[in-house]
Amino acid sequence: MKKCAPSPQLKPKKKKDSDAKNESPNRGKLIIDATCAPADITYPTDLGLLNKARVHTEKIIDILYKQIKDKANKKPRTYRNLARKDYLALAKQRRPTRKKRKQAIKKQLQYIKRNLGHIEQLIESGAGLESLNKKQYKTLLVITEVYRQQQWLFENNKQSIEDRIVSLSQPHIRPIVRVKAGKSVEFGAKLSASCFEGSVFLDRISWDNFNESGDLKAQVEAYHNFTGYYPESVHADRIYRTRENRAWCKEKGIRISGPPLGRPPANVSKEKKKQALEDEKTRQAIEGKFGQGKRRFSLNLVMTKLDNTSRTAIAITFLVMNLSTWWRRVFCVFLWGSGKTTPVFGFQIICAYISLNREAGKLISNSG
Repeated sequence: MKKCAPSPQLKPKKKKDSDAKNESPNRGKLIIDATCAPADITYPTDLGLLNKARVHTEKIIDILYKQIKDKANKKPRTYRNLARKDYLALAKQRRPTRKKRKQAIKKQLQYIKRNLGHIEQLIESGAGLESLNKKQYKTLLVITEVYRQQQWLFENNKQSIEDRIVSLSQPHIRPIVRVKAGKSVEFGAKLSASCFEGSVFLDRISWDNFNESGDLKAQVEAYHNFTGYYPESVHADRIYRTRENRAWCKEKGIRISGPPLGRPPANVSKEKKKQALEDEKTRQAIEGKFGQGKRRFSLNLVMTKLDNTSRTAIAITFLVMNLSTWWRRVFCVFLWGSGKTTPVFGFQIICAYISLNREAGKLISNSG
């Protein structure tokens, strides 16, 4: 029998030149950070929120009672004057004790419980909720949830609860805890944004507080989809520099700013110090964008009331910031082109400035 010839070993195929060209190297710098866009609400307190809820329940009782005024023998008692006196007795104190504040909250909870019971009795007697407009009906539902949350906080002696409502007119707003000087808690939408090449992009809007470090991968992938390549470096705050994010960036060939994890070395080279300083300077660009949006484009106080309109107003603010950056670049190119074609124009401005300074000096000398 003839022996079978050994099969030749398969050699790995080399990558084509076209495939090598498609694997573009990392380019550019991506800057990411998060901020808060405060909403236009009064600073919420438990006592103030309960007082507003009580006033709204009294108005709803008046509206429902008008429907069955002929059938009902007597209007339900709300003790509204006494309830307001109890509220003002504590609200006018500069520094009330915790015991007095808790007693005042207990009284307001009792008033609201009585009013909600009266509303149920009026509905059973024949009054319909159709007489309430859309806003009043929504406020009634919000008041019911506010009463449940505040009653649970009072009974369990707690300071926080999940999905806490801080405004009756804007129940979608949540407290956002921020480690900032002067503002430990802000009330509004939390934003996650990225910045590169002078433009800022809004990546996420949420009314609930979240850990922004989880958005790093999505922001880098969005940069890749927009430009066609991954960034050379990502400049972010300390909260983004988790082990998971560092390992993912290392896998993609991306350098993340900041010192490595672990104990800092005793001796740091001048190159690393210089690199850390440059990274910190680069990261300040997005802080400047946040400052520009809050100081010039009303991002520091969102005046809209609804959830969708507030999101739209915030998104338009970022759009206007990018448009202003684009127009500034166009204007600079125009001035550079006009100065290159007519260099006499700049010389005329300098001469006029010098002549004005001379005239001002003569006037000062004559007055002396």
